[in-house]
Amino acid sequence: MNSWKHRKAEARLRLLNPDGTPAANCPVQADQVSHQFLFGCGAFDTVALMKTEDERKKAFLRERMEKWLGLFNYGTLPFYWGRYEPEEGKTAYPETMAAAKWLRDRGVQVKGHPLCWHTACANWLMQYGNDEILRRQLTRIRRDVTAYKGVIGLWDVINEVVIMPVFDRYDNAITRICKELGRVPLVKEVFAAAKDSDPEAVLLINDFNTSPAYEHLIEELLEAGVPIGAIGIQSHQHQGYWGLEKLQNVLSRFSRFGLPIHFTENTLISGEIMPAHIVDLNDWQVNAWPSTPEGEERQAREISEMYSVLFDHPLVEAVTTWDFNDGCWLKAPSGFVREDNSEKPSYAALRDLIHGAWETHVTLKTDADGWITLEGFKGNYRLKTSRGSASFALKEDGTYTLTIAE
Repeated sequence: MNSWKHRKAEARLRLLNPDGTPAANCPVQADQVSHQFLFGCGAFDTVALMKTEDERKKAFLRERMEKWLGLFNYGTLPFYWGRYEPEEGKTAYPETMAAAKWLRDRGVQVKGHPLCWHTACANWLMQYGNDEILRRQLTRIRRDVTAYKGVIGLWDVINEVVIMPVFDRYDNAITRICKELGRVPLVKEVFAAAKDSDPEAVLLINDFNTSPAYEHLIEELLEAGVPIGAIGIQSHQHQGYWGLEKLQNVLSRFSRFGLPIHFTENTLISGEIMPAHIVDLNDWQVNAWPSTPEGEERQAREISEMYSVLFDHPLVEAVTTWDFNDGCWLKAPSGFVREDNSEKPSYAALRDLIHGAWETHVTLKTDADGWITLEGFKGNYRLKTSRGSASFALKEDGTYTLTIAE
């Protein structure tokens, strides 16, 4: 049985009473209240919650997000340029900042997605030449990373670069400048703008292409000095679960860089599998895509297995499921809850891992000098005694002295 040693730490803790004397020979209840590992999900509904004035819709979205908070400590918010700034100079800053703060107030880390992408780009950029497009792209990055500094600490800086300069489904401003500059120079420019704006932010490159082409791109970027904070891997599995062999293969190949790995966009569906001949998932357009009882049980099994493999891997720091509820992208039955907010088996399966198998709750007893030894999963803890409580963050093995607050 896996002990998840790399996810745990051991703390020697000395507890002091409010008057400074050792809390000797007293029972201590140690409860983990949050995880260091980033269990994530798309949190786009939070933006809608901040924006709507419809009380019924607001209540529905609140209910959904309360269930969301029952699983996750990490949320992705939308920064697609065409959606965030549909008219030049008119942005979705008020509702997006409100959403980010709402999440942060509830202990959730937030990521913005994405700062540069050829899809969902702002159409109004097309009136400009390539030099001006690049200037405005860099200005946009500096503006938004600076504006959210201290609230959003992770960014998908650039999305799907492997295909970017050869993307030909429609003309767009970002493919134009990527084709002219080349992949590496463009990535270097956008990362530099983000890094200058928030040196402490975790900056990701993100792609659905898990072939050697993505590995080669990462090699080139690292040789060029691009400050990649984590490698983002998309895993939309509308055409069926990758399975252990492919999952282990992807982990093995991208681990060679020694960088943190984030599974940034994970999808496992609970209905009919999309046909294998579909090349671009966006080409699968259906009026309805129902969830089924058999599919829901399959989804729960696959999520449990995949999350367990990823949690076991020492370089994986985050897993983000893309849709919390069914009926989002491609109308897929991709969520942990159905469209009416009722929970699917996958919700309980993941909850049993995050707040069950992978969470520490133990009762200990101090010695005559107030010492206890706590081994647990890394994260934040609350310690309770008959005299009061204390909190601390278990990040690595260490020794701590804590004073109990009444």
